[in-house]
Amino acid sequence: MQFAHPKFLWFFLVMIPMVLWYVFKQRNARPSLAVSSVAAFNGIGRSWRQYVRHLLFVLRLGALGCLIVILARPQVKDRWNTSSTEGTDIVIALDVSTSMLAKDLTPNRLERAKKVAQQFIDSRENDKIGLVLFAGEALTGLPMTTDREALKAYLKAVDVNQLEDGTAIGDGLATAVNRLRADSLVKSKSIILLTDGSNNTGITTPLDGARAANEYGIKIYSIGIGSNGTAMFPDHYDYAGRIVYAPHKVVIEEEPLRQMAANTGGKYFRADDDEALASIFAEIDTLETTRLDVRNYSHTEDDYMLWAWLCFGLVCLELLLRYTAARSIP
Repeated sequence: MQFAHPKFLWFFLVMIPMVLWYVFKQRNARPSLAVSSVAAFNGIGRSWRQYVRHLLFVLRLGALGCLIVILARPQVKDRWNTSSTEGTDIVIALDVSTSMLAKDLTPNRLERAKKVAQQFIDSRENDKIGLVLFAGEALTGLPMTTDREALKAYLKAVDVNQLEDGTAIGDGLATAVNRLRADSLVKSKSIILLTDGSNNTGITTPLDGARAANEYGIKIYSIGIGSNGTAMFPDHYDYAGRIVYAPHKVVIEEEPLRQMAANTGGKYFRADDDEALASIFAEIDTLETTRLDVRNYSHTEDDYMLWAWLCFGLVCLELLLRYTAARSIP
């Protein structure tokens, strides 16, 4: 137990003059009578009522002591505890080009990637995670944060119309690297890159982005999303503004994605169906771990109710005795 205002405990010193005053008062408050002999009073003991009168003063002191303790605000405080856990800093770089609406994954590549990424975010309790979106250009969706609800809410709102169309993988990588370089202080850093196409625009090439990542000790886990063969791709818009789908050949330049991952100590994956994408994120979850010592601290609570009830009980007992067993009759 500790006290929020321990200085109030100095009021216990007030009890010293109170006790001295009580003793002095008792000695001088007794009436006296001069008699020639006290032999007639031999054998007469003191009544228990005399002791009860002193008990009233003790009860009053006890109630005062309880009140002083309450004023000092006794508190129960949980201790710091250190636990060993695993954590790292991660940026998810997500391709939001129009081709991500292809329906070879359910319901389409983008929605499936968002759903699996949200599940991945839920599993990384001790990590800081950021989001980068890229298509024909790249931007930081959310900087590094541990707020998993904010991350999932932002992911849920991601759409293909947020950026100019195209696939600038290099720019997406460069933005993710800058995000980790600016916001991350931990040793373990990684980028999860999800794309379904080949780099066809942007300022930075994918390999240049990978070299920058390697320079800052950042691993790249690249994921090529798309089935083998053909898939239903967005083809054009009809008169009502709805997307019309048509079968197209799936083209993913896997070699640059594989090389980017290898150059940074990461790994390349091919997600050709719903189950493969989920298992890939599960594998990354086991690969990207770092031991951390996390200090946990619980809140402090006031704990004065016992003292309050004790003070109330002492006051009530004093009043009861004062008007019953220790009552003074003139």
